[in-house]
Amino acid sequence: MSSIRVDAPGLLTTVQDLGRPGFGAIGVSPSGAADPISLRLGNRLVGNAEGAAALEMTLLGGSLAFPDGGVVALTGSDFGARIDDSPVDMGTSLEIRPGQTLRLGPTLSGARCYLCIHGGIAVPPFLGSASTHLLSGLGGFEGRALGKGDLLRVGPRSVSFRRRAIAPRLAELLSRRGVLRVTPGPQAEWFDKSSLRAFYSDTYRVSEQSSRMGLRLEGPPIMQSMNRAMITEGVSLGAVQVPPSGLPIILFVEQQTTGGYPKIANVISADLHRLGQLRPRDEIRFELVSFESARSLLIEQENLLASPESILE
Repeated sequence: MSSIRVDAPGLLTTVQDLGRPGFGAIGVSPSGAADPISLRLGNRLVGNAEGAAALEMTLLGGSLAFPDGGVVALTGSDFGARIDDSPVDMGTSLEIRPGQTLRLGPTLSGARCYLCIHGGIAVPPFLGSASTHLLSGLGGFEGRALGKGDLLRVGPRSVSFRRRAIAPRLAELLSRRGVLRVTPGPQAEWFDKSSLRAFYSDTYRVSEQSSRMGLRLEGPPIMQSMNRAMITEGVSLGAVQVPPSGLPIILFVEQQTTGGYPKIANVISADLHRLGQLRPRDEIRFELVSFESARSLLIEQENLLASPESILE
């Protein structure tokens, strides 16, 4: 098997795949790529199954040496990557020669960049997934973010190099992140009309206190129409909780699996990848859509991703 050596890990680099759904009943959230569409597309570019394990880098990339070379692709946000001294195109497969080093810097666009390599990152699965769950220290590479000197194994190479690129139309569509479309939450009626109006018209800023567990928002507080106590219940990815402070929290990929705050809305499935590219201080707005529209938007997105025209050869 070939390998990748971590010479500098960056700010937060972890092994991620598409997560481990289905274990919420035992308190394990899915984890997985914060921007799953970027991971899926990157794996397609290098000839992997869409859910193969890759590296997720957050805000600042590192330096990775390839003693044996490899076929790689960078997707998601632009981290100004270079191989030795040559700039690297985003959203395009490329071949790294043995002994070359890939260096990435601070983000030039969104929050996360994905490095997919043909063969995938080979780590022992936990509950059927290679994803790192940082809060519990499970999965991925020893359950933690990568550190200097780590050596990652890569699955065997099975195909020859083919140059592929993400179609411009798809890349442009996936780069949008300023508006999050939502459906009403199960406790939406706990908020009066003026609070709901404010929630859908005001602009919020992503807090520095955000993490893979949740995106904390700063802005005008949203208050309930009356004080009510609720029984803790199961929560879903993308749920927008409103704690007593009135400042919303969007539950993210390492969310707690239950919660006792009312949920005013839920980010639709077609926009969950946008959450993964939000940086601290980014501004967002919420747009209300119907459940029927949310389903149609997801089907439209999946059809676009599955289209042969989404990847150019």
